[in-house]
Amino acid sequence: MPNYLCMQRSQPGKAKGERPSPAQMEEMYAKFNAWREKFQKNIIDMGGKLGGGKLVTSEGVTDGPFVEAKEIIGGYMLVSAESLEEAIEIARGCPGLVSPGSGVEVREINTP
Repeated sequence: MPNYLCMQRSQPGKAKGERPSPAQMEEMYAKFNAWREKFQKNIIDMGGKLGGGKLVTSEGVTDGPFVEAKEIIGGYMLVSAESLEEAIEIARGCPGLVSPGSGVEVREINTP
């Protein structure tokens, strides 16, 4: 079964709104845990939030992430699915991943 990289993308400056209440957080975690349970056979690596980094090239090392980027990759996860469409449905179903100001780029990982 093919593997897919799901990258969470956010647009800089897009406010996410007010912080959720404890009750809203509890509800969100319940939905998230139900989603994770439903797709446990497909989730290879839940990934995580990405921090700062460096770009390594033949010319040297440059600071990153780069401020000129129009979108910021905030996190990633790896999933296994029969098709790109199935991988999209898995990503789309993750609570909080697809929301105003953010989305998920889903790309197949081609291995030799």
